[in-house]
Amino acid sequence: MSASTPAADLPRTWYAKRSRLITAVLGVVILVGLCVLALMLPEKGGWGFGSRMGVALTGVLGLAAMLMLGRPKVVAASSGVTVVNLLRTTHLEWAQIVRVYLRQGDPWAQIDMSNGDTLAVMGIQTSNGKADAITATRELRDLVDKYGTAAEAR
Repeated sequence: MSASTPAADLPRTWYAKRSRLITAVLGVVILVGLCVLALMLPEKGGWGFGSRMGVALTGVLGLAAMLMLGRPKVVAASSGVTVVNLLRTTHLEWAQIVRVYLRQGDPWAQIDMSNGDTLAVMGIQTSNGKADAITATRELRDLVDKYGTAAEAR
């Protein structure tokens, strides 16, 4: 374990607070804007009830898309690490994690797994602030050191 960052207590959750807030606000703006537009469209020119509902439904889909973009998070628990990215949720046992890192210029952290794959960890991203992303990556790395295969080898 790193001397500079003590392992966080479990369970621990990381997510991009700024990105989640921005996507939620934008989603609401899209929804409200398209609903207002649907109400203001003139009936002349083919804007009947069905067309208006289509415009409003597009607002609902816009909100859903924005909420999906704000979904990523990482949850460390005693059973392992759950990585929630845009469309996929992956649960890893501690022993499956070989390395956690955030290289300079990367938008988010990465996990190297024991099967040779690499998993993007979009819940720890530099858009939330580079220093916060580095701290979160170190905390997760420390937990991997504490609960992962390195701990088993002792």
